[in-house]
Amino acid sequence: MRFFKAIAFVCSLLVAAPAMAASQEIIINGSTTVLPIMQKVGEAFMKANPDISLAISGGGSGNGIKALNEGLCQVAMSSRDIKSSESAEAQTKNVKPYRIAIAVDALVPVVHPGNPVGELSAAQLKDIYAGKISNWKEVGGKDEKIVVISRDTSSGTYETWEEIIMKKEKVSPRALLQASNGAVVQTVSRNERAIGYIGFGYLNDSLKKVDVDGISASPETALSRTWPISRELYLFTNGEPQGVVKKLVDFILAPDKGQKNVLEAGYIPLQ
Repeated sequence: MRFFKAIAFVCSLLVAAPAMAASQEIIINGSTTVLPIMQKVGEAFMKANPDISLAISGGGSGNGIKALNEGLCQVAMSSRDIKSSESAEAQTKNVKPYRIAIAVDALVPVVHPGNPVGELSAAQLKDIYAGKISNWKEVGGKDEKIVVISRDTSSGTYETWEEIIMKKEKVSPRALLQASNGAVVQTVSRNERAIGYIGFGYLNDSLKKVDVDGISASPETALSRTWPISRELYLFTNGEPQGVVKKLVDFILAPDKGQKNVLEAGYIPLQ
């Protein structure tokens, strides 16, 4: 009898072990704009907290919030605020999305370094993306057709662009849609006729950023909101963060910890 009791005890430990391990794992999903921040912060956080692991994946702001509502992640990354339809969906599932701003971002139009165009107006950008301006010579460039690169509709970056630049006018159906900031970077860097837009942290030497209405994107102009396409970047949790999730959020918001990682990732700390 003692033997069987011992076996039962060992089996109960084996069953409990995955649950114990899962309690120390934080699943994070969502915006590819926020992704580099979380990867940088996550590396530092796990080094400081070796008993906690982070599983981080992109896929777009909408997908992250959907995963939160469906209980598939504890933290959703988003480059936009939650929609009323998403809040309504959360309510039906007894989820209470709680928003936490973690950084500031400048959404930046970019072209190939070989493109002579270095400045556009917001109105010109709108017309380019609506298909009303289709040749670079119309905005001071070469006599070449403009290749418009946009994000897909599940992207918070797309929605920010649509709201601020497009003023709700539709992007041309001829635009080439990309699923991530990284894909936009690759596509524009390989095509001298292309134009795209990306989060500030994705800027690199393979691209040329475009000034808008005489203003250059920078940490200073983003924080002051003089850059016309500035926004906050968010995390969403189910209710106020608790336990290990609170530990992660506190780490991200600490000026001497996560906010330093925000800067190292190429983005703009809250202060």
